[in-house]
Amino acid sequence: MIPTYQEADNIGRLLASIRGYCPDLEIIVCDDNSPDGTGELAEAAADELGGIEVLHRPGKAGLGAAYRHGFRHALDRGFDVIGQMDADFSHDPSVLPRLLDAVDRGADVAVGSRYVPGGSVPNWTWSRRKLSLWGNAYARALLKLRLRDATTAFRMYRASALEAIDIDGTTANGYLFQIETGYRISAHDELAVTELPITFVDRVEGASKMAVVQTMVETELRVTWWGIVLRAPQLTAVLRRTPPGRFLESRVRPTPPPTTS
Repeated sequence: MIPTYQEADNIGRLLASIRGYCPDLEIIVCDDNSPDGTGELAEAAADELGGIEVLHRPGKAGLGAAYRHGFRHALDRGFDVIGQMDADFSHDPSVLPRLLDAVDRGADVAVGSRYVPGGSVPNWTWSRRKLSLWGNAYARALLKLRLRDATTAFRMYRASALEAIDIDGTTANGYLFQIETGYRISAHDELAVTELPITFVDRVEGASKMAVVQTMVETELRVTWWGIVLRAPQLTAVLRRTPPGRFLESRVRPTPPPTTS
């Protein structure tokens, strides 16, 4: 499942590349009414390549919203294994068979990771790499994550794992969505998680849609709040009843870790 917005420069080549590496893979493109015609180009590729469905959403509503829509659609279609990846070639389609193989060998969640041995981000600056490593380490420590790379969007799930973490109940609506799903995965000890090394390459065509400062602030705030909720639920329950607590909750919508059974 590939969420898209303004990816006209990449979508046709990406779909052809995926089809080349995985001839039998069904592909769902979830497009947020891209003004550059991404959805229409995906439809043209679907006609040519087959096995591609394009979901046309009414407008840009956030990455998390697109993921929830696409995942629910795939679950309702009855797929046993559902993956996600970016549309800008930062995720190499040649890795898809390895992720699928990891699920075939028993993983409930297979993650394409930059931060396990063999993973890399070759064209990042030193400062950007350190910032990403620090952010992942901070989230991992506060939320007791089992993923070394909690912000990667290159993953393969068993359908049962998505249902177990209540994918429809996620609330993050930006790039924080990856941390939230990692948080929920980590709360389920019975889910087997495998991380495979990948080389992450920044986009060559098109422009990034991420507002860096806003994303960093939102991520820091919500990860900190979730960490407090995880460690001191009674304290946060009291705090939510105060005016500052109600304001904070309205801004970050804390998601308690899902219960396991």
